[in-house]
Amino acid sequence: MALVVIVAAIGGWHLWHQRPPYGPEALHLRSSLEFVTYDEAQAALGSAYQAPVASGGDQLVLGRVSWQTPPAPLDGGYFALFLIDKRTDLKPPVFAVSAPQESVGMGSAGVENRIPDRYPWLRGAGDVRVGEHDWRNGGSRLAIGDARASPVTFVALFPRLGRQRQEFPIATAPVTLPDLLLALVYLGPDDQIYWAQRLQG
Repeated sequence: MALVVIVAAIGGWHLWHQRPPYGPEALHLRSSLEFVTYDEAQAALGSAYQAPVASGGDQLVLGRVSWQTPPAPLDGGYFALFLIDKRTDLKPPVFAVSAPQESVGMGSAGVENRIPDRYPWLRGAGDVRVGEHDWRNGGSRLAIGDARASPVTFVALFPRLGRQRQEFPIATAPVTLPDLLLALVYLGPDDQIYWAQRLQG
C-alpha cells in the first residue's frame, strides 16, 4: 500500500512539475515578418545595434514579436523564438536584436532537440542529426530570459551560398515569406517544454 502511495505521489508531482504556469493566450502575442534592406534593418534596430551586412544575393528578414506581461515571471525558464525555413527545417545563422532588456541571447540548447517530439510541426527547432549519436548545429534561435523584454525586434540574415560553400546546415537565400515559420516556445527552468505557439507561417 505504501508503495502505491509513493508511486502516485511521484506521478502527481511529475504532472504538476510539467504543468505550465500559463498558456500562450495569456500573452496576447503579436508578430510580423518582412524583407528589408540593410538601411531599413539598421533603422529598425536603432543606432545602438548593428544590422547584419547583406550582399551578393543575401536576404535580411525583419521580425517583431510583442506580448503582454505574463502573470508570472520566467524564474529560470525562457522563451525560445524560432525562425525556420520550412523547406529545409533549418534556421538562419545570424541575428541582430534590439530589445528593452539585456536578456536576449542567440544560439541553441540540447533540450530544444526534444521539441519536435512533442510538436512535429517544429521539426527545425533542434539540431540536425548527422549520425547515430552525432548532432550538428542547424542555425540559431533567440532565447529570451526576461518576460519584460517585449517588444523584441530582430533581423535575420539568410546568406546566399553556392553548394560548394555550404559546409554547415543553415537556412540560406533565396527564401520567400511563405517559406518561413516563426514560433515561440516556453521552456521551464528544469528543461520542461511547456508549450509552443505558431506566430507566422
